[in-house]
Amino acid sequence: MAGLASDGSNPDVGLLYDINGLAKDAPSWFDRAMGFVGEYGILLALVLLVLCCWWSVRRRGTLDDSVAAVTGLVWAPLAAGLALLVNIPIRGFVERPRPFLEHQGLEVLASGKTDFSFVSDHATLAMAVGVGVFVAHRGFGLAAIGLALAEGFCRVFMGVHYPTDVVGGFALGTAVTLLLAPLALALLTPVVSAVSRAGRLSVLVRSRRAPAWERPEPLDLPEPRLGGSEQNDLAA
Repeated sequence: MAGLASDGSNPDVGLLYDINGLAKDAPSWFDRAMGFVGEYGILLALVLLVLCCWWSVRRRGTLDDSVAAVTGLVWAPLAAGLALLVNIPIRGFVERPRPFLEHQGLEVLASGKTDFSFVSDHATLAMAVGVGVFVAHRGFGLAAIGLALAEGFCRVFMGVHYPTDVVGGFALGTAVTLLLAPLALALLTPVVSAVSRAGRLSVLVRSRRAPAWERPEPLDLPEPRLGGSEQNDLAA
């Protein structure tokens, strides 16, 4: 299956040249910046975003909300790791060479890539984290998914992946995160809940500065009084 995208008339290859062609027209400093962003920068941004989301959910909402959100954030990197493991046999089965090994004239912004191309590890990891964060918090999750999409664009811009490598990575990361989420959250929620009650470790789930959400006190209503005729009926 190595010839999955070797034909120059393939739209996958055409889109590769169109996107990578932007790197040829860009100044060298911009290409260097995009190379760093696509290789490390966006992944670091995702880590910071996860930390910001964790910091936020600890300080807002009820304790149950914090437990649910932190559980989702714990699942996000675990899902990314599982998706990368699933990708190992996929790469070995497809055996698609890197695009710069089969096509001339590409501007390659990352050296030393000798492994197979399909599917993209970077796209898989980024989307798995993005979808995992979305499970925990919608707002931060949309930002994380946006970063994942930017990661996919960068990998093609850098000339190290075909567009379908990226799309495959997005699909793989999303599938692993969502399909295993019910089981993973069911297993992780009791652990996170126990941590929330574990003394000093509880700050990992719920900030001490978070507002206290207590159950409202029952209303002190007066006992109903019976009229004279009703009392006589009861006495009878």
